[in-house]
Amino acid sequence: MAECFQALNVNLLPTKIGVERVETERATIYLVNSEPILAKVNNRLIPTLKFSQALSSLPSVIVNMGAVPPICNGADVMAPGVVATDGNFQVNMLVVVRDERHKKPLALGVALLDKVQITSSDRGKVVMNIHYVGDWLWEWMKALNRERAQ
Repeated sequence: MAECFQALNVNLLPTKIGVERVETERATIYLVNSEPILAKVNNRLIPTLKFSQALSSLPSVIVNMGAVPPICNGADVMAPGVVATDGNFQVNMLVVVRDERHKKPLALGVALLDKVQITSSDRGKVVMNIHYVGDWLWEWMKALNRERAQ
């Protein structure tokens, strides 16, 4: 797991951390100090949308507000919705999809084109959505928080 944190440019302090692994039907979810920060979905280890430290180290694709509802319903990111990018990335790299107004993370995806191609494209899919606000993992994390609050 340490190599995953290194790949995401994340340094977890303090050095004493509690790590739990939760197996679900859809994924293995890793909790660090009781926070769900990583999930292994389809043999790919990804940060959850709750892991802000990792998300801030990843490149971003910024979308217009009209693209927000479809993305939060699981749609892939289409070129016409992209207004900007932040950071460098290549095809198949993880990117954070953010809204243009608040820059909040809406989704985590895999770039289908590199940064230059995305910024010059005017049609087609540019990011494959793999984890988004409102998906099953998001709802699982919300349920975990509700359970803890009781």
